Amino acid sequence: MTNSEQLKSRLKVSVIIPTYNESTVLRETLTRLQQHHPFEIIIGDSGSEDDTADIARRYEVTIIQSPRGRAAQMNAAAEEARGELLLFLHADSYVDPRGYQEMIETMSDKPYLGGAFSLQIDSPLPALKRISRWANWRSRYLNLVYGDQGIFVRKEAFHEIKGFSPLPICEDLDFFRRLKKRGPVVLLREKAYTSPRRWLAEGVGFTTLRNIAIVSLFLIGFSPATLSRWYPPKR
Repeated sequence: MTNSEQLKSRLKVSVIIPTYNESTVLRETLTRLQQHHPFEIIIGDSGSEDDTADIARRYEVTIIQSPRGRAAQMNAAAEEARGELLLFLHADSYVDPRGYQEMIETMSDKPYLGGAFSLQIDSPLPALKRISRWANWRSRYLNLVYGDQGIFVRKEAFHEIKGFSPLPICEDLDFFRRLKKRGPVVLLREKAYTSPRRWLAEGVGFTTLRNIAIVSLFLIGFSPATLSRWYPPKR
């Protein structure tokens, strides 16, 4: 039995990916994921109009259709999950073998309800490396964890806190804060790597300042529906 197969037998992981028109990145993401031999991969799709569904079928993953919105898509996919641990990944993010192994070992041996990885924006640009370091400080000391960090949670804990709140934005931030109130969580030093595509397309400075503004306003109770209009989907 290979090391990956041994890990798979210890803890069944259901990887959940929300998608909408992600054909440009999904193939690479699924190829990387299959190297980890997860128990299952579930795509929560919201009616993609490109080749997203066709690509997913080639990898023999489960596709669940749901209304648009990451919260709704991830909740719908989680309802069908049969694994003990749910790993929520964005379509343009991945975890390397070392990180995946550390997640399984940690969740197999420790009483955490869930956790997340540290963030690495997948770019050599110094500005994006600095943003990655800031994001990890923010996560570790302010408990502000985003979905591009690869959030994982025990299935029973996910259902106990009723999954993701039906928010059009910051559903990941809200979820992790509620999870931590429920019990112990962990922030792994191993990385989740995410695409720099939004920063490169919209500008590093603009994207960073907008993200800070959205989170700050969300935390003081500003309308998520209004904030979501400041953050259009990037495809």
